[in-house]
Amino acid sequence: MSFYNRDNFMPDGSAGYLIKRCNQLNLALLDRIFAEEELTASQWSTLLTIHLDSEATCASLARDLTYDKGAMTRMIDVFEARGLVERTRSEDDRRVVNLSLTDAGRDAAMRCRDKAIECWNRHLADWSTAEIEQFLAQLRKLRRTLEETDACAD
Repeated sequence: MSFYNRDNFMPDGSAGYLIKRCNQLNLALLDRIFAEEELTASQWSTLLTIHLDSEATCASLARDLTYDKGAMTRMIDVFEARGLVERTRSEDDRRVVNLSLTDAGRDAAMRCRDKAIECWNRHLADWSTAEIEQFLAQLRKLRRTLEETDACAD
């Protein structure tokens, strides 16, 4: 089935544009509410990923969060200098440097998580639980489609 055509492929009807715009608005809002933690939404996302991945490295973070490896390394350098992250050489492979949150890093990440939860609950206050669950299911379906197919390849 083809849904889009030249007549209806406009920003307000484009899934890609709407997702991008929602993400931009979300990041701007989170940047504001995380300011007192001296973190941006992107930095929080990095801290949260380290928290959830016990084998996080600069390379894996760069890949998973779509950052340049150099930019990710610089971000981790800043986190380390602020006492939020520590680097530890892997015992299995000394070339690998694993990342973990310090207590201060974990506390900051969790405070930001709680602020994000509160913010999203306010955004979705007039949505029913069923609407939220359906919306999330559709987003997961789209994510799987984008991850598993190369529909745009010639």
